[in-house]
Amino acid sequence: MPNSSIPKHIALILDGNRRWARQHKLEVIKGHEIVADKVIENLVENCIDRGVEYITLWAFSTENWKRDQSEVSGLMDIFRRGLARSAERLHKKGVKINVIGDMSRFPQDIQENAKKWIADSENNTRITLTFALNYGGRDEILRATKRIVEKAVSGEIKVSEIDEELFSSYLDTASLPDPDLLIRPGGEQRLSGYLPWQTTYTELYFTPVLMPDFDAAELDKALADFSQRQRRFGG
Repeated sequence: MPNSSIPKHIALILDGNRRWARQHKLEVIKGHEIVADKVIENLVENCIDRGVEYITLWAFSTENWKRDQSEVSGLMDIFRRGLARSAERLHKKGVKINVIGDMSRFPQDIQENAKKWIADSENNTRITLTFALNYGGRDEILRATKRIVEKAVSGEIKVSEIDEELFSSYLDTASLPDPDLLIRPGGEQRLSGYLPWQTTYTELYFTPVLMPDFDAAELDKALADFSQRQRRFGG
């Protein structure tokens, strides 16, 4: 039975990995590896146990390409191996894998792996796990707008037909409900362009806990906070 005190869809920003690594006197990439190898799978299982139906993780932004090349290369290796291992295990547990963002900038093998995760798990129903890869909210809106303009120019759609519903159908998240709760670990209190169209009425939860330390207890704190919110949706 649906529980209105539990968010149907959680969006989460994977923040604080580098600071965690520095605090532990490790290479920066180790923070990302911990999240990929240990945190994500446990987080997804915890969400399943609590009745969450969708979780969307911002794992790589359009701005992340500006980071030190060694870190970017390390993240590509994580997407090749770490996330691939997690995706395989989660698929076997009935998790549906999804990807949003502009994957065209990634190496071809990573693009192909992402397509494989999606295809292999498309009939799974326990929870939908979406990775936001090379994702930026403004980039998503621009890409959607260009596609709509092209179809309007070609006569496939009329300008009078363009409304919120149609626009949403051209976004990366067309198959997903808008998030009920957005969680940002790491202490920053901003969205940084994460799902700007979709989070108009999303409840926001910020915590100083760094992502590698975000465990079941921290998830429960966020859910407890969410359960106390009164959602009015502008009413």
